[in-house]
Amino acid sequence: MKTAQYGRWGQCIRLENGRLELLVTRERGPRVIRLGFIGGRNLFREFPEDAALGGDDRWKIYGGHRLWHAPEMYPRTYVPDNGPVDATGDGRKVVLTQETEKRTGIQKVLAIEMSEDENRVTVTHTLTNRNLWEVELAVWALSVMSEGGLAVIPQEPYSSHSATLTPVRPMALWAYTDMNDPRWRWGRKYVSLKQVPGAPPTKAGFGNSRGWCSYLLDDLVFLKCFRYIPGAVYPDFGSSVELFTNENMLELESLGPLVRLAPDEAVTHTEYWGLFKDLQIADTDDSLDEILLPLVEEILEV
Repeated sequence: MKTAQYGRWGQCIRLENGRLELLVTRERGPRVIRLGFIGGRNLFREFPEDAALGGDDRWKIYGGHRLWHAPEMYPRTYVPDNGPVDATGDGRKVVLTQETEKRTGIQKVLAIEMSEDENRVTVTHTLTNRNLWEVELAVWALSVMSEGGLAVIPQEPYSSHSATLTPVRPMALWAYTDMNDPRWRWGRKYVSLKQVPGAPPTKAGFGNSRGWCSYLLDDLVFLKCFRYIPGAVYPDFGSSVELFTNENMLELESLGPLVRLAPDEAVTHTEYWGLFKDLQIADTDDSLDEILLPLVEEILEV
């Protein structure tokens, strides 16, 4: 763990293990602004023009990976994270603590730990209720991915009509989502969403019991794995994963269940990230089965 200056983002903390490099901002956040192989491209989309606008009361996307609380509503969700964060840690782990949000009474903590010798990162998201009253919310982990890639989530196992009479997953569609949009592929084994520069917004949410989602960019594969809790109530009509894209980025989002937090009570949601390179995966069920599934199993074994 070292301190480094990174572009317009100013002072950042850098974690690396000889393979992967990760940068978290100190002057705003909590936020992971860069993830990639050492010397390679950033998997996360950055909006460096926003860095010069920090310090005021406007929310800015900035890019990278951030922590929100669901369900989304204005102005609660859009409390800006423009101020500095407290950072503690050791060689492979850093804990970023934000001051309690004055508008919501919620405090955000992001703990990031990099594997010593593997392409894995563990990211623990914590929300604490600092109000004097109970609050209902869900942890919401959003990764803003670079342009031109493909988001992939698994479908539930296929079954015949005679074998399965009840539904196996919820799906939520937003008012601006067109199911004829060619960026979506609604396959038997997978759903995928292509990021197309210049294209309008689209979004969908899924009750993803398989516990993972992925982003494919050139020869790179980014995996987010998490724990799905059967029987829990998830926000947005039961969504534990949401995919959103617009003209310049794609958001790969996982969510925890809705909970009611008493004063000073906290809730956590952990993601396990994997990053792989030199892979060529087509957007077909056969190619995803052959190349992507073994990587998912590797990360889920952690």
